[in-house]
Amino acid sequence: MNNYKRFLAMITTSTVVMFGLMYLNSYALDHVFFSETRTYMALYMGGAMAVVMLLFMLGMYQDKGKNTAIFIGAIAVFAIGVFLVRSQTTVQDQSWMKAMIPHHSIAVLTSERAGIDD
Repeated sequence: MNNYKRFLAMITTSTVVMFGLMYLNSYALDHVFFSETRTYMALYMGGAMAVVMLLFMLGMYQDKGKNTAIFIGAIAVFAIGVFLVRSQTTVQDQSWMKAMIPHHSIAVLTSERAGIDD
């Protein structure tokens, strides 16, 4: 596997792992539902990570054309992901409601275990 394929595999794997980690704080496993918003968040984090990691490892990746393509692609993924999170253009009513279950589950988990009294 060449360096660029490995880089793509590393960014893809890390993005998928970040998506899964967003559900880690759900109160219960049955509170986990697919969320378009979390998908877009993972994508823009993956785009940002690709830029940062490539900048740190430019010595290992010396093909300027491929590097430029990665930077442009990663910035585009980042921008589209941020737009989709902020606009919620593709999120429908039922999808939004299901996505609120893990969101509120995290609030229940942190509030219940915080030991806060009235």
